[in-house]
Amino acid sequence: MPILGAELELSRCPHCRVDKPSLSVVGVNLVTTDYNGNNKRMWKNYKCRRCGGIVTAWATDDGKMTHGIYPDAPSINESIPSPARDYIRQAMDTLHSPAGSVMLSASAVDAMLKAKGYKEGTLYSRINKAAEDHIITTGMAEWAHAVRLDANDQRHADEDSPLPDPDNAKRSVCIA
Repeated sequence: MPILGAELELSRCPHCRVDKPSLSVVGVNLVTTDYNGNNKRMWKNYKCRRCGGIVTAWATDDGKMTHGIYPDAPSINESIPSPARDYIRQAMDTLHSPAGSVMLSASAVDAMLKAKGYKEGTLYSRINKAAEDHIITTGMAEWAHAVRLDANDQRHADEDSPLPDPDNAKRSVCIA
């Protein structure tokens, strides 16, 4: 865990996922205790200079190792097979580059279907076949198609489609 100080050293911003973010203290420090005056906690808020997101951390005192950081860095369920899990991790780590993140999310959908044995045909047909076979729900198929279409817009450089923003990328990662 990092040290509670003027800068918070994290490997990635929990909001935008940029590598080695610049997280500087903003506002005033807050000290809390329990009802008896015990269990002292010093809280600090840090602002990511890249995305503007706020990260809150606490320790028993300034300069001590942190005991909690909020929001937590997102985690990926280890039961998701590789390479789908790797694509999801990369999509999460590139939220600051939304077009790339969206395409990686579509690769995760593709890899998950292949892991379930759906290897023949287009991604469109494999999503539909997985729904028809009740491997995924109809709602999941709709979400998978949304990710597929968002990625198609980027891969084919559709002139009529705007570049995705970070919110589009986050939605695609959540769906994947």
